[in-house]
Amino acid sequence: MAEAAVVVRDAVKLYGGVVALDGVSLSIRDNEFFTLLGPSGCGKTTLLRLIAGFERLTSGAIALHGQDIADLPPDRRPVNTVFQHYALFPHMTVLDNVAFGLKMRGVGLAERRRRAGEMLEMVHLSGFAGRFPAQLSGGQQQRVALARALAPGPRVLLLDEPLSALDLKLRQAMRVELKTLQEETGITFIFVTHDQEEALTMSDRIAVMSAGRLQQVGAPREIYEEPVNRFVADFIGETNLVPVEVGAVAGGLAPVALPGGAVLQLAAAPGSEGRHHVSIRPERLRLAPSGAGQLSARVERIIYKGTDLQLVARMAGGGELHVRIQNTARADLPPPGAEVGLVLGEGAARLLAD
Repeated sequence: MAEAAVVVRDAVKLYGGVVALDGVSLSIRDNEFFTLLGPSGCGKTTLLRLIAGFERLTSGAIALHGQDIADLPPDRRPVNTVFQHYALFPHMTVLDNVAFGLKMRGVGLAERRRRAGEMLEMVHLSGFAGRFPAQLSGGQQQRVALARALAPGPRVLLLDEPLSALDLKLRQAMRVELKTLQEETGITFIFVTHDQEEALTMSDRIAVMSAGRLQQVGAPREIYEEPVNRFVADFIGETNLVPVEVGAVAGGLAPVALPGGAVLQLAAAPGSEGRHHVSIRPERLRLAPSGAGQLSARVERIIYKGTDLQLVARMAGGGELHVRIQNTARADLPPPGAEVGLVLGEGAARLLAD
C-alpha cells in the first residue's frame, strides 16, 4: 500500500455550539488525487482548512507524512492552497505572481524566475509571463493560481472548488489538465467540490461527506456502484430509490420484495429485515412490454437530454422511476400514458442502509 501523505484522526471542529466536523478519520495516500465531496455545509472545506492550518482543531490530530502538524502555523506546513477565488495580485505580472511564494521564502531572484518559468511552461502559459491578471481569461487565471501554488514544491496541494467559477466547457477541459498535472508532478492533490461529475472523472478516491461526517470512502466506481446508504446513492449521480420489504437474511442474502410483487435475492447484512430502499440507476433499467419485467409502470413523460433520453414513469404504488435510454436516430419509445414493464439488469438493484 502507498505511503500515507495525510492522516486525520478523530478530527472534531466546533464553531461555538455548531459541529462542523464530527470525529472524522481518514488516510490520504501519497501521490493520490483525493476528493472531498458533499453538499454545502457538510464540512469538506473546514477539513481542507484544518489541513492547511487556517483553522485549529477542537480535538483530534492531523499528520503529514508522519509528522503531527496540528499545531504548526500555515507557513510552516509543506502544503499550498488554490482557492475558489484565485486571489492573484492585480499589480503584478503573471511571472511575479507565480514567483511570489518563492520570494517570501527567501529564494534569490534568478532562481525564483527560473522556477516560475518552469511552472508557467507546465501549465502552458509561457507566453503570458509579462501580462497582468486582468488581461487573462478565467481559465488562464486559474492556471496561474495553480502554477503559483506549485512553484514552492509543496508535498500536498489543496484545491478548494477551483473550477466553480468557470463555464461548463472550460471546467471539463480543466478537469483533464488538473488530473494530468497531478500525475506529472506526483504531488498529492486534495480537491474539494460539490460537483459529482468532477469527483468521478478526476479522483483516485472520493470521500463523501454529510453533516460533518464521512459517509463513504472509495474509488469512483465503488462509490457509484456500491453506495453504502441512501445519502451516498442519492447524492452520487442519479438513482431511483425504491421502497422494498426485506425478508430473513441467510448466508448474506435476503429476499427483497419490489412494488408489484417481484422478489430479488440481494446482498444484505444481518438484521436488515423490514422496510428499506433499493437503489436502481436509471441506465440499468430496460423497457419491456406491459406485464414483463420485475416492475410495472405507466409512462408520464420523455425528456430529451441530447446524448440520451430520460423516460419518467410512475409505478402502480405511486413511486416515480427514471429510465435512461441511449439516444439513437430511431429510438422506439412508448408514448406518455402507455403501460410498460421494466427489466433490471444484472446487479442493478442495491439494498441500502437507511
